[in-house]
Amino acid sequence: MVREVDVVVLGAGPVGENVADRARAAGLEVVVVEHELVGGECSYWACVPSKTLLRSGSALRAAQRVPGAAEAATGELDVAATLARRNAMVSDWSDRNGQDWLASVGIDLVRGHGRLDGERRVVVSPAGGGAEEVLVARHAVAVCTGSDPVVPDLPGLAAASPWTSRDATSAQAVPARLAVIGGGVVAAEMAAAYAGFGAEVTVLARGTMLRGMEDFAGEAVVAGLRALGATVRLGATLVRVERAGDGAGEVSIELDDGTTVTADEVLVATGRRARTTGIGVETVGLEPGASIEVDDTLVATVVAPAEGDAPPWLYAVGDVTGRATFTHQGKYQARAAGDVIGARALGRPVDDGRYGVHVATADRTAVPSIVFGDPEVGAVGLTAAAAEAAGIAVRVADAPFSSVTGAWILADGVEGRARLVIDDERDVLVGATFVGQGVAELVHQATVAIVGEVPVRRLWHAVPAFPTLSEIWLRLLEADGRPEARA
Repeated sequence: MVREVDVVVLGAGPVGENVADRARAAGLEVVVVEHELVGGECSYWACVPSKTLLRSGSALRAAQRVPGAAEAATGELDVAATLARRNAMVSDWSDRNGQDWLASVGIDLVRGHGRLDGERRVVVSPAGGGAEEVLVARHAVAVCTGSDPVVPDLPGLAAASPWTSRDATSAQAVPARLAVIGGGVVAAEMAAAYAGFGAEVTVLARGTMLRGMEDFAGEAVVAGLRALGATVRLGATLVRVERAGDGAGEVSIELDDGTTVTADEVLVATGRRARTTGIGVETVGLEPGASIEVDDTLVATVVAPAEGDAPPWLYAVGDVTGRATFTHQGKYQARAAGDVIGARALGRPVDDGRYGVHVATADRTAVPSIVFGDPEVGAVGLTAAAAEAAGIAVRVADAPFSSVTGAWILADGVEGRARLVIDDERDVLVGATFVGQGVAELVHQATVAIVGEVPVRRLWHAVPAFPTLSEIWLRLLEADGRPEARA
Protein backbone atom coordinates (compact mmCIF):
# COMPACT_ATOMS: atom_id res chain seq x y z
CA MET A 1 0.00 0.00 0.00
CA VAL A 2 1.37 3.42 -0.99
CA ARG A 3 0.08 6.58 0.61
CA GLU A 4 1.04 10.17 -0.14
CA VAL A 5 1.02 12.80 2.65
CA ASP A 6 2.63 16.19 3.24
CA VAL A 7 4.96 15.28 6.10
CA VAL A 8 6.18 12.02 7.62
CA VAL A 9 7.71 12.08 11.11
CA LEU A 10 9.79 9.11 12.25
CA GLY A 11 9.39 8.85 16.02
CA ALA A 12 6.60 9.92 18.36
CA GLY A 13 8.63 11.10 21.33
CA PRO A 14 8.34 14.70 22.55
CA VAL A 15 10.49 15.82 19.61
CA GLY A 16 8.46 14.06 16.93
CA GLU A 17 5.22 15.19 18.54
CA ASN A 18 6.31 18.83 18.42
CA VAL A 19 7.49 18.68 14.81
CA ALA A 20 4.17 17.11 13.85
CA ASP A 21 2.12 19.58 15.87
CA ARG A 22 3.76 22.66 14.33
CA ALA A 23 3.60 21.28 10.79
CA ARG A 24 -0.07 20.35 11.29
CA ALA A 25 -0.77 23.84 12.63
CA ALA A 26 0.51 25.19 9.31
CA GLY A 27 -2.24 23.23 7.59
CA LEU A 28 -0.17 20.25 6.45
CA GLU A 29 -1.24 16.60 6.48
CA VAL A 30 1.10 14.82 8.90
CA VAL A 31 1.71 11.16 9.71
CA VAL A 32 3.80 10.02 12.68
CA VAL A 33 5.41 6.56 12.67
CA GLU A 34 6.18 4.91 16.01
CA HIS A 35 7.05 1.32 16.93
CA GLU A 36 7.07 1.78 20.72
CA LEU A 37 5.13 4.26 22.89
CA VAL A 38 3.78 7.65 21.89
CA GLY A 39 5.62 10.00 24.23
CA GLY A 40 8.98 8.34 23.73
CA GLU A 41 12.02 7.86 25.92
CA CYS A 42 11.52 10.98 28.04
CA SER A 43 7.98 10.18 29.08
CA TYR A 44 8.46 6.51 29.95
CA TRP A 45 12.13 5.71 30.57
CA ALA A 46 14.07 8.94 31.14
CA CYS A 47 13.15 12.41 32.39
CA VAL A 48 9.73 11.74 33.89
CA PRO A 49 10.38 8.46 35.74
CA SER A 50 13.91 9.38 36.84
CA LYS A 51 12.87 12.68 38.39
CA THR A 52 9.85 11.04 39.99
CA LEU A 53 12.12 8.42 41.56
CA LEU A 54 14.34 11.18 42.94
CA ARG A 55 11.57 13.43 44.23
CA SER A 56 10.38 11.40 47.23
CA GLY A 57 13.85 11.12 48.74
CA SER A 58 14.69 14.77 48.10
CA ALA A 59 11.41 15.87 49.70
CA LEU A 60 12.09 13.76 52.79
CA ARG A 61 15.64 15.07 53.15
CA ALA A 62 14.43 18.64 52.63
CA ALA A 63 11.99 18.19 55.52
CA GLN A 64 14.71 16.68 57.70
CA ARG A 65 16.83 19.82 57.24
CA VAL A 66 14.15 22.07 58.79
CA PRO A 67 13.62 21.99 62.58
CA GLY A 68 9.95 21.40 63.30
CA ALA A 69 9.47 19.42 60.12
CA ALA A 70 12.45 17.23 60.98
CA GLU A 71 10.80 16.06 64.19
CA ALA A 72 7.74 14.98 62.18
CA ALA A 73 9.73 13.33 59.37
CA THR A 74 11.03 10.46 61.46
CA GLY A 75 10.07 7.50 59.27
CA GLU A 76 11.98 5.81 56.48
CA LEU A 77 11.36 6.48 52.83
CA ASP A 78 8.51 4.32 51.53
CA VAL A 79 10.20 2.78 48.53
CA ALA A 80 7.14 0.82 47.42
CA ALA A 81 5.04 3.98 47.39
CA THR A 82 7.77 5.81 45.48
CA LEU A 83 7.87 3.10 42.81
CA ALA A 84 4.07 3.09 42.63
CA ARG A 85 4.04 6.86 42.11
CA ARG A 86 6.59 6.44 39.32
CA ASN A 87 4.34 3.83 37.72
CA ALA A 88 1.44 6.27 37.85
CA MET A 89 3.50 9.09 36.37
CA VAL A 90 4.29 6.94 33.33
CA SER A 91 0.67 5.73 33.11
CA ASP A 92 1.89 2.18 33.72
CA TRP A 93 3.66 2.42 30.35
CA SER A 94 0.40 2.94 28.46
CA ASP A 95 0.38 5.58 25.71
CA ARG A 96 -3.39 5.85 25.39
CA ASN A 97 -3.27 9.56 26.32
CA GLY A 98 -0.58 10.18 23.69
CA GLN A 99 -2.62 8.45 21.03
CA ASP A 100 -5.69 10.48 21.98
CA TRP A 101 -3.73 13.74 21.80
CA LEU A 102 -2.42 13.00 18.31
CA ALA A 103 -5.95 12.25 17.15
CA SER A 104 -7.30 15.41 18.79
CA VAL A 105 -4.98 17.66 16.77
CA GLY A 106 -5.48 15.80 13.51
CA ILE A 107 -2.21 13.88 13.32
CA ASP A 108 -2.35 10.32 12.00
CA LEU A 109 -0.39 7.63 13.88
CA VAL A 110 1.00 4.63 12.02
CA ARG A 111 2.22 1.83 14.29
CA GLY A 112 5.31 -0.04 13.20
CA HIS A 113 8.99 0.25 12.43
CA GLY A 114 9.68 2.99 9.89
CA ARG A 115 12.74 3.20 7.67
CA LEU A 116 13.81 5.54 4.90
CA ASP A 117 13.75 4.10 1.39
CA GLY A 118 15.20 6.82 -0.78
CA GLU A 119 14.06 10.39 -1.26
CA ARG A 120 10.78 11.25 0.53
CA ARG A 121 9.88 7.57 1.02
CA VAL A 122 9.32 5.78 4.33
CA VAL A 123 8.50 2.07 4.54
CA VAL A 124 6.63 0.94 7.66
CA SER A 125 6.73 -2.67 8.85
CA PRO A 126 3.78 -3.34 11.19
CA ALA A 127 4.78 -4.47 14.67
CA GLY A 128 2.54 -7.54 14.46
CA GLY A 129 3.61 -8.51 10.96
CA GLY A 130 1.61 -8.16 7.78
CA ALA A 131 1.88 -6.04 4.67
CA GLU A 132 4.25 -3.08 4.70
CA GLU A 133 2.98 0.44 4.07
CA VAL A 134 4.87 2.98 1.99
CA LEU A 135 4.50 6.65 2.92
CA VAL A 136 5.58 9.21 0.34
CA ALA A 137 6.10 12.76 1.63
CA ARG A 138 5.17 15.66 -0.61
CA HIS A 139 7.25 18.10 1.44
CA ALA A 140 9.34 16.62 4.25
CA VAL A 141 10.47 13.63 6.28
CA ALA A 142 11.64 14.41 9.83
CA VAL A 143 13.87 11.87 11.59
CA CYS A 144 13.15 12.11 15.33
CA THR A 145 14.30 8.67 16.46
CA GLY A 146 16.29 9.80 19.51
CA SER A 147 19.31 8.00 20.93
CA ASP A 148 20.37 4.72 22.51
CA PRO A 149 22.63 4.10 25.52
CA VAL A 150 26.22 3.16 24.77
CA VAL A 151 27.50 -0.07 26.34
CA PRO A 152 31.32 -0.02 26.31
CA ASP A 153 33.21 -2.87 24.69
CA LEU A 154 34.48 -4.15 28.03
CA PRO A 155 35.23 -7.87 28.43
CA GLY A 156 32.23 -9.65 29.93
CA LEU A 157 30.02 -6.57 30.25
CA ALA A 158 27.44 -7.38 27.58
CA ALA A 159 27.22 -10.99 28.78
CA ALA A 160 26.53 -9.75 32.32
CA SER A 161 23.15 -8.35 31.20
CA PRO A 162 23.82 -4.84 32.53
CA TRP A 163 21.10 -2.33 33.24
CA THR A 164 20.81 0.70 31.00
CA SER A 165 18.92 3.82 31.99
CA ARG A 166 15.65 2.16 30.92
CA ASP A 167 16.13 -0.63 33.44
CA ALA A 168 17.06 1.77 36.22
CA THR A 169 14.02 3.99 35.69
CA SER A 170 11.51 1.16 35.24
CA ALA A 171 12.67 -1.30 37.91
CA GLN A 172 9.93 -2.66 40.17
CA ALA A 173 12.35 -3.64 42.95
CA VAL A 174 15.53 -2.19 44.40
CA PRO A 175 18.69 -4.33 44.30
CA ALA A 176 20.61 -4.61 47.54
CA ARG A 177 23.82 -3.59 45.73
CA LEU A 178 24.07 -1.46 42.60
CA ALA A 179 27.25 -0.60 40.73
CA VAL A 180 27.02 2.42 38.45
CA ILE A 181 29.53 2.80 35.62
CA GLY A 182 29.83 6.40 34.47
CA GLY A 183 30.14 9.93 35.75
CA GLY A 184 27.50 11.88 33.86
CA VAL A 185 23.97 13.01 34.61
CA VAL A 186 22.34 9.57 34.48
CA ALA A 187 25.03 8.11 36.73
CA ALA A 188 24.71 10.94 39.25
CA GLU A 189 20.92 10.89 39.36
CA MET A 190 20.37 7.14 39.48
CA ALA A 191 23.12 6.72 42.07
CA ALA A 192 21.36 9.32 44.22
CA ALA A 193 17.96 7.71 43.74
CA TYR A 194 19.05 4.17 44.60
CA ALA A 195 21.26 5.26 47.49
CA GLY A 196 18.19 7.07 48.81
CA PHE A 197 16.25 3.82 48.51
CA GLY A 198 18.79 2.14 50.77
CA ALA A 199 20.81 0.27 48.16
CA GLU A 200 24.56 -0.12 48.59
CA VAL A 201 25.69 1.99 45.63
CA THR A 202 29.18 2.14 44.13
CA VAL A 203 29.90 4.67 41.38
CA LEU A 204 32.82 3.92 39.08
CA ALA A 205 33.74 7.02 37.06
CA ARG A 206 36.61 6.95 34.60
CA GLY A 207 37.36 10.62 35.26
CA THR A 208 35.53 13.19 37.34
CA MET A 209 31.80 13.52 37.91
CA LEU A 210 29.86 15.83 35.59
CA ARG A 211 32.78 16.49 33.31
CA GLY A 212 32.02 19.51 31.14
CA MET A 213 30.39 21.43 33.98
CA GLU A 214 32.23 23.68 36.42
CA ASP A 215 34.56 21.62 38.62
CA PHE A 216 32.80 22.65 41.82
CA ALA A 217 29.55 21.15 40.53
CA GLY A 218 31.02 17.67 40.16
CA GLU A 219 32.80 17.96 43.49
CA ALA A 220 29.53 18.85 45.24
CA VAL A 221 27.71 15.92 43.63
CA VAL A 222 30.43 13.51 44.76
CA ALA A 223 30.15 14.87 48.31
CA GLY A 224 26.36 14.57 48.14
CA LEU A 225 26.49 10.95 46.99
CA ARG A 226 28.92 10.05 49.73
CA ALA A 227 26.65 11.72 52.28
CA LEU A 228 23.88 9.41 51.04
CA GLY A 229 26.14 6.45 51.77
CA ALA A 230 27.33 5.76 48.22
CA THR A 231 30.92 4.89 47.41
CA VAL A 232 32.36 7.02 44.61
CA ARG A 233 35.58 5.95 42.92
CA LEU A 234 36.99 8.54 40.53
CA GLY A 235 39.60 7.71 37.91
CA ALA A 236 38.43 4.10 37.89
CA THR A 237 39.59 1.90 35.01
CA LEU A 238 37.58 -1.28 34.53
CA VAL A 239 39.24 -4.45 33.29
CA ARG A 240 36.41 -6.99 33.03
CA VAL A 241 32.94 -7.82 34.27
CA GLU A 242 31.52 -11.23 35.13
CA ARG A 243 28.11 -12.36 36.31
CA ALA A 244 28.03 -15.58 38.32
CA GLY A 245 25.84 -18.60 37.69
CA ASP A 246 23.16 -18.69 35.04
CA GLY A 247 22.97 -14.91 34.61
CA ALA A 248 21.08 -14.22 37.81
CA GLY A 249 24.04 -14.25 40.19
CA GLU A 250 26.12 -11.42 41.52
CA VAL A 251 28.23 -9.25 39.25
CA SER A 252 31.98 -8.89 39.79
CA ILE A 253 33.74 -5.87 38.33
CA GLU A 254 37.52 -6.04 38.22
CA LEU A 255 39.51 -2.78 38.20
CA ASP A 256 43.06 -2.22 37.01
CA ASP A 257 44.30 -1.63 40.54
CA GLY A 258 43.52 -5.24 41.40
CA THR A 259 40.38 -4.50 43.40
CA THR A 260 36.95 -5.98 42.69
CA VAL A 261 33.50 -4.46 43.16
CA THR A 262 30.59 -6.86 43.60
CA ALA A 263 26.95 -5.97 43.05
CA ASP A 264 23.57 -7.49 42.30
CA GLU A 265 23.06 -5.23 39.29
CA VAL A 266 25.34 -3.00 37.25
CA LEU A 267 24.04 0.14 35.55
CA VAL A 268 25.92 1.34 32.48
CA ALA A 269 25.60 5.12 32.20
CA THR A 270 28.41 6.01 29.83
CA GLY A 271 26.63 8.14 27.26
CA ARG A 272 24.29 7.78 24.31
CA ARG A 273 24.54 7.63 20.53
CA ALA A 274 22.16 8.66 17.77
CA ARG A 275 19.55 6.02 16.92
CA THR A 276 20.22 5.88 13.19
CA THR A 277 20.83 2.16 12.72
CA GLY A 278 18.09 0.17 11.04
CA ILE A 279 16.13 3.16 9.77
CA GLY A 280 17.40 3.23 6.21
CA VAL A 281 19.64 6.29 6.39
CA GLU A 282 22.09 4.59 4.04
CA THR A 283 19.48 4.86 1.26
CA VAL A 284 19.92 8.64 1.28
CA GLY A 285 23.69 8.70 1.69
CA LEU A 286 23.96 8.84 5.48
CA GLU A 287 25.96 6.60 7.80
CA PRO A 288 24.04 4.23 10.08
CA GLY A 289 24.93 4.70 13.74
CA ALA A 290 26.20 8.24 13.24
CA SER A 291 24.56 11.52 14.17
CA ILE A 292 22.84 13.36 11.35
CA GLU A 293 24.47 16.71 10.67
CA VAL A 294 21.98 19.56 10.30
CA ASP A 295 21.95 23.30 9.75
CA ASP A 296 20.06 25.72 11.99
CA THR A 297 16.80 25.00 10.19
CA LEU A 298 17.32 21.30 11.08
CA VAL A 299 17.81 20.28 7.44
CA ALA A 300 20.15 17.31 6.96
CA THR A 301 23.04 19.11 5.30
CA VAL A 302 24.51 16.20 3.31
CA VAL A 303 21.20 15.14 1.73
CA ALA A 304 20.42 17.20 -1.34
CA PRO A 305 17.14 17.04 -3.28
CA ALA A 306 17.35 14.89 -6.37
CA GLU A 307 15.85 17.66 -8.47
CA GLY A 308 18.02 20.77 -8.89
CA ASP A 309 16.42 23.70 -7.08
CA ALA A 310 13.79 21.72 -5.19
CA PRO A 311 13.51 22.63 -1.50
CA PRO A 312 15.22 20.40 1.07
CA TRP A 313 13.13 17.48 2.25
CA LEU A 314 15.02 15.61 4.99
CA TYR A 315 15.10 17.02 8.52
CA ALA A 316 16.66 15.57 11.67
CA VAL A 317 15.66 16.80 15.10
CA GLY A 318 16.62 16.13 18.73
CA ASP A 319 19.11 13.56 20.03
CA VAL A 320 19.59 12.13 16.54
CA THR A 321 21.53 15.28 15.58
CA GLY A 322 24.02 14.89 18.45
CA ARG A 323 23.76 18.61 19.22
CA ALA A 324 22.34 18.74 22.74
CA THR A 325 20.70 15.58 24.06
CA PHE A 326 18.09 17.19 26.29
CA THR A 327 14.33 16.87 25.88
CA HIS A 328 13.78 20.60 26.23
CA GLN A 329 16.37 21.39 23.57
CA GLY A 330 14.94 18.74 21.26
CA LYS A 331 11.45 20.18 21.66
CA TYR A 332 12.81 23.65 20.92
CA GLN A 333 14.47 22.33 17.76
CA ALA A 334 11.23 20.54 16.89
CA ARG A 335 9.15 23.71 17.08
CA ALA A 336 11.65 25.41 14.80
CA ALA A 337 11.72 22.48 12.38
CA GLY A 338 7.93 22.25 12.23
CA ASP A 339 7.68 25.96 11.53
CA VAL A 340 10.36 25.78 8.84
CA ILE A 341 8.68 22.81 7.15
CA GLY A 342 5.37 24.65 7.17
CA ALA A 343 6.89 27.86 5.83
CA ARG A 344 8.72 26.13 2.98
CA ALA A 345 5.66 24.07 2.06
CA LEU A 346 3.58 27.25 1.82
CA GLY A 347 6.26 29.19 -0.04
CA ARG A 348 6.95 31.58 2.82
CA PRO A 349 10.39 32.88 3.81
CA VAL A 350 12.41 31.19 6.54
CA ASP A 351 14.03 33.86 8.69
CA ASP A 352 16.37 33.92 11.65
CA GLY A 353 13.63 34.57 14.20
CA ARG A 354 15.76 36.09 16.95
CA TYR A 355 14.06 39.45 16.59
CA GLY A 356 10.46 38.40 16.17
CA VAL A 357 10.42 37.77 12.42
CA HIS A 358 8.58 34.99 10.65
CA VAL A 359 10.08 31.61 11.57
CA ALA A 360 12.48 30.85 14.42
CA THR A 361 15.44 28.59 13.74
CA ALA A 362 17.38 26.57 16.28
CA ASP A 363 19.71 28.74 18.35
CA ARG A 364 22.38 27.12 20.55
CA THR A 365 23.34 30.23 22.53
CA ALA A 366 22.11 28.95 25.88
CA VAL A 367 21.33 25.28 26.53
CA PRO A 368 20.12 24.69 30.10
CA SER A 369 20.93 21.51 31.99
CA ILE A 370 19.74 20.29 35.40
CA VAL A 371 21.11 17.43 37.48
CA PHE A 372 18.42 16.49 40.00
CA GLY A 373 20.70 14.99 42.60
CA ASP A 374 21.38 16.06 46.15
CA PRO A 375 22.52 18.77 45.78
CA GLU A 376 20.91 19.90 42.55
CA VAL A 377 23.07 21.35 39.82
CA GLY A 378 21.72 23.82 37.29
CA ALA A 379 23.80 25.23 34.48
CA VAL A 380 23.34 27.11 31.23
CA GLY A 381 25.73 28.46 28.62
CA LEU A 382 29.50 28.20 28.93
CA THR A 383 31.72 27.29 31.83
CA ALA A 384 34.58 29.67 32.58
CA ALA A 385 37.06 27.26 30.97
CA ALA A 386 34.93 26.81 27.84
CA ALA A 387 34.46 30.57 27.48
CA GLU A 388 38.20 31.15 27.74
CA ALA A 389 38.85 28.38 25.21
CA ALA A 390 36.43 30.15 22.85
CA GLY A 391 38.56 33.28 23.05
CA ILE A 392 36.21 35.27 25.26
CA ALA A 393 37.66 37.78 27.69
CA VAL A 394 36.15 36.30 30.84
CA ARG A 395 35.39 37.63 34.25
CA VAL A 396 33.84 35.36 36.86
CA ALA A 397 31.60 36.16 39.82
CA ASP A 398 31.10 33.57 42.58
CA ALA A 399 28.85 33.65 45.62
CA PRO A 400 27.90 31.08 48.29
CA PHE A 401 24.26 30.34 49.05
CA SER A 402 25.13 30.76 52.72
CA SER A 403 25.11 34.51 51.98
CA VAL A 404 21.39 34.42 51.13
CA THR A 405 18.74 34.65 53.86
CA GLY A 406 16.21 32.77 51.74
CA ALA A 407 18.54 29.78 51.58
CA TRP A 408 18.79 29.66 55.38
CA ILE A 409 15.00 29.75 55.62
CA LEU A 410 14.84 26.88 53.14
CA ALA A 411 17.13 24.66 55.22
CA ASP A 412 19.53 24.72 58.14
CA GLY A 413 23.22 24.29 57.35
CA VAL A 414 22.74 25.51 53.81
CA GLU A 415 25.56 24.80 51.38
CA GLY A 416 26.22 25.40 47.71
CA ARG A 417 27.45 28.16 45.46
CA ALA A 418 26.73 29.96 42.23
CA ARG A 419 28.86 31.36 39.43
CA LEU A 420 28.31 33.81 36.61
CA VAL A 421 30.60 33.75 33.57
CA ILE A 422 30.68 37.19 31.96
CA ASP A 423 32.00 38.37 28.62
CA ASP A 424 34.05 41.30 29.88
CA GLU A 425 34.14 43.10 26.54
CA ARG A 426 30.38 42.98 25.94
CA ASP A 427 29.37 43.02 29.63
CA VAL A 428 26.87 40.19 29.13
CA LEU A 429 26.44 36.76 30.68
CA VAL A 430 27.64 33.79 28.66
CA GLY A 431 27.25 31.15 31.37
CA ALA A 432 25.90 30.44 34.84
CA THR A 433 26.04 27.53 37.29
CA PHE A 434 24.05 26.99 40.50
CA VAL A 435 24.73 24.20 43.01
CA GLY A 436 22.55 23.62 46.05
CA GLN A 437 19.12 22.67 47.31
CA GLY A 438 16.26 23.81 45.08
CA VAL A 439 18.42 25.64 42.53
CA ALA A 440 16.81 24.15 39.41
CA GLU A 441 14.28 26.97 39.19
CA LEU A 442 17.05 29.59 39.10
CA VAL A 443 18.42 28.44 35.77
CA HIS A 444 15.76 30.00 33.57
CA GLN A 445 16.58 33.44 34.92
CA ALA A 446 20.13 32.98 33.66
CA THR A 447 18.89 31.55 30.37
CA VAL A 448 16.79 34.65 29.74
CA ALA A 449 19.73 36.91 30.59
CA ILE A 450 22.06 35.05 28.22
CA VAL A 451 19.63 34.73 25.30
CA GLY A 452 18.48 38.34 25.73
CA GLU A 453 22.10 39.56 25.99
CA VAL A 454 21.08 41.68 28.96
CA PRO A 455 23.99 43.92 30.01
CA VAL A 456 25.19 43.14 33.52
CA ARG A 457 24.75 46.80 34.43
CA ARG A 458 21.02 46.37 33.70
CA LEU A 459 20.77 43.25 35.87
CA TRP A 460 21.35 45.50 38.89
CA HIS A 461 17.83 46.81 38.25
CA ALA A 462 16.27 43.33 38.17
CA VAL A 463 15.54 43.31 41.90
CA PRO A 464 15.21 39.81 43.45
CA ALA A 465 12.38 39.36 45.94
CA PHE A 466 13.39 38.92 49.57
CA PRO A 467 13.73 36.36 51.09
CA THR A 468 14.14 33.95 48.17
CA LEU A 469 16.94 31.91 46.63
CA SER A 470 16.89 34.41 43.77
CA GLU A 471 18.69 36.88 46.01
CA ILE A 472 21.83 34.99 45.01
CA TRP A 473 21.74 37.20 41.90
CA LEU A 474 22.37 40.27 44.06
CA ARG A 475 25.24 38.53 45.84
CA LEU A 476 26.73 37.56 42.47
CA LEU A 477 26.46 41.12 41.15
CA GLU A 478 28.09 42.41 44.33
CA ALA A 479 30.91 39.92 43.84
CA ASP A 480 31.32 41.18 40.28
CA GLY A 481 31.47 44.78 41.48
CA ARG A 482 29.51 47.94 40.75
CA PRO A 483 29.48 48.97 37.08
CA GLU A 484 30.94 52.40 37.85
CA ALA A 485 33.91 50.77 39.59
CA ARG A 486 34.87 49.12 36.32
CA ALA A 487 34.40 52.24 34.22
